[in-house]
Amino acid sequence: MQHGTVSRTLLMKNRYMHVAYVPEQSNNIRQSAIGNGSKGKNCTLNCPLDELAILQLIMENPNITQKEMADRIGKSERTVKNKIASLKEKGYIQRLNGKRSGKWEVLIN
Repeated sequence: MQHGTVSRTLLMKNRYMHVAYVPEQSNNIRQSAIGNGSKGKNCTLNCPLDELAILQLIMENPNITQKEMADRIGKSERTVKNKIASLKEKGYIQRLNGKRSGKWEVLIN
């Protein structure tokens, strides 16, 4: 099997190096395990990876604050607030006993 000349592209994306491998003569070979789906939505819950990270943090510590979440996942507090609102809207989480002394509850397994 001949591969011919190879073209590579190295990019920094989300603090990780992304390497794109594109053979010159691809012969219609698809090397993607994902297909045409969105790369940001690869879970069975149909939510982005940062929402999954927030769910995981809440499962580990139901008393975690949004500031602590933002620090742990490397996002802004505003982003975390938006993701929390999205998770609430989807019915995945809820807040119990108020804002200050409450805790988070994950409603899915």
